[in-house]
Amino acid sequence: MAKFTILGMGGFGLSLAVMLNNFGHEVTVWSAFQQEIDDITRDGENKQKLPGVKISSEITLTSDISKVGEAEIVIFGIPTRKIREVAKKAAPYFKSETVVVNTGKGLEDGSLKRMSEVLEEEIPNNPIVVLSGPSHAEEVALGMPTTVVASSKDKKYSDYIQSVMSNNTFRIYINDDIIGCELGGSLKNVIALCAGICDGMGFGDNTKAALMTRGITEIARLGVALGGKTETFAGLTGIGDLIVTCTSMHSRNRRAGILIGKGVTPEEAVQQVGTVEGYICTKAAYELAQKVGVDMPITEQCNSVLFHGLSAKAALNNLMGRPKRHEAETVWVDIQ
Repeated sequence: MAKFTILGMGGFGLSLAVMLNNFGHEVTVWSAFQQEIDDITRDGENKQKLPGVKISSEITLTSDISKVGEAEIVIFGIPTRKIREVAKKAAPYFKSETVVVNTGKGLEDGSLKRMSEVLEEEIPNNPIVVLSGPSHAEEVALGMPTTVVASSKDKKYSDYIQSVMSNNTFRIYINDDIIGCELGGSLKNVIALCAGICDGMGFGDNTKAALMTRGITEIARLGVALGGKTETFAGLTGIGDLIVTCTSMHSRNRRAGILIGKGVTPEEAVQQVGTVEGYICTKAAYELAQKVGVDMPITEQCNSVLFHGLSAKAALNNLMGRPKRHEAETVWVDIQ
């Protein structure tokens, strides 16, 4: 059994804590907010982020970030916009042999970097493993069968995470394509926002199927341009994560999109739903596409809706009115 410290008491961090505790691991969970710790201690659950899931008293809750120094494995289970800040605070306490696992799915605003790149900059002496795939916190915590992917630059560390964290409800596969795994998990949030917008506008299965299919096409197009492998986007961190995020009401990206499709402003939708990773990721993905010269029409229209006042109806008309193409055509845009 291993010693884990999980950074973040949000839904996914706590769901992993519950799962790991159930299978005999020693688990500590950190939060920057003492009130959050007090509430969970009093209620036995996080009523806001993971209601109905009991947090065992065997799980240690702390606001002392130095506890990462006692762990064999440290899991980042916090929103992507906070990862650099928390990593910077935690870095002085890491032992060199501690394996760092990131579960956040997104791109850093401004730098456009993947989260493993951010962690490598802030915690340069420790191995980084990405854990990604279709894994709603609510279902992981309840022990529903879930499959995800572990990926790292050095396969021995993803193998290690696979061997330690896998159990009869949580199956981990290995994928050597860390770039593709991270980009698939991040960019699907953009398409999930769009899927929610379509739902909010009252469209049906035909529209969502088209959106998801063309969405994974442009995700793969950008991913391959940035060094990922085409086949990764047909796997759990690509189409698998896309399916679950576009179709489930557990998805905050989809729920925010539904509100936007019904006429709520993007800013208000995000405020109502909470953490919506696809909101910032849309801007970053669009900027990345422009930087490397890749055509991403769905992402481009989503960016215009979220940040430039374009109506969802106009965005849909723009997509449906694009020049006719062969389905298998790969479109590259030369921006030089």
